[in-house]
Amino acid sequence: MDSDLPPHPEPGTATGATDDPGSDTRSDTLSDSGDDTDSTSGTHSGDGAIGGSVTEAVRPDWSGIDRMTTLDLLRLMNDEDRTVAEAVATQLEPIAAAADAIAARMARGGRLVYVGAGTAGRLGVLDASECPPTFNTAPGQVVGLIAGGSAALVRAVEGAEDRPDLAVADLEALAPTAADCVVGVSASGRTPYTVAAIRQARAAGALTVGVACNRRSALVSAAALGIEVVTGPEVLAGSTRLKAGTAQKFVLNLLSTAVMVRLGKTYGNLMVDVRAGNAKLRDRAHRIVATATGADEETVRSALAVTGGEAKDAVLVVLAGVDAPTARRLLAASGGRLREALESARPVN
Repeated sequence: MDSDLPPHPEPGTATGATDDPGSDTRSDTLSDSGDDTDSTSGTHSGDGAIGGSVTEAVRPDWSGIDRMTTLDLLRLMNDEDRTVAEAVATQLEPIAAAADAIAARMARGGRLVYVGAGTAGRLGVLDASECPPTFNTAPGQVVGLIAGGSAALVRAVEGAEDRPDLAVADLEALAPTAADCVVGVSASGRTPYTVAAIRQARAAGALTVGVACNRRSALVSAAALGIEVVTGPEVLAGSTRLKAGTAQKFVLNLLSTAVMVRLGKTYGNLMVDVRAGNAKLRDRAHRIVATATGADEETVRSALAVTGGEAKDAVLVVLAGVDAPTARRLLAASGGRLREALESARPVN
């Protein structure tokens, strides 16, 4: 078994898989007692569900939403939205296990690849696109793949999600290896494109993670690690851009942020690796350096000027009293971890 994978979880915590990268057989122990009751909505997934999928279930008691006042409809939706955070909370252990395993690979030069269709695919691309400005990740280090390609970001390409061959072609173009991590996201957990992508990535030796909003899904079964955030039926039946989409955004936020913290992309809760490419981010970099160092405005401006606007380097220049080239060298030696670089810069008594 890959040394980066966590030990098989205790019953009721995380979902695990067999050691064989090509195996679809899992030995999961789910947190419920074996029935299909959805703990977040209090409904049974078999009631009105299509193919046993709770995300497609129809709640009869919500059949009159078109007769509600707008305010009552919004209250209902908002009440249901509150259950999403609770559903995500039940999966913090498997999310943490996935984040640690992903960080271990990325620390060795691996990539993080999100794969999905429709809303799930767009959320993956969104998270990938936000990593460079937030964490200064290298081009291609975090990638988002969506069924149907870039055109599907702005216009629905519904048939693409039913094309496993497209997933195989997209993965082959990326040429994943054992150093990489591929995260498949699907509300139903059975989207052919996403399931095929995870199987293709796992066969190539990559770490695979399945994120689904239904239990016992094909996606989670195909992946080495599984995250099952069961959000229950949608107020608008089957519209998984609602609670399921919100849950997926929560999970991706948690995953990528935890991974980047583990990689030393932050200093405390400051995004010291921010890429200051516009006025707003340059101002943020200035505030970050000022907060981290307690230095006056002129000292902060000077440090940012000599380091080319790099907040992490500027903090090291101010706190360690070194010049910019030395700051870069110390950061390179510490793998970009500012706290470690500061420790190494302090004279030994």
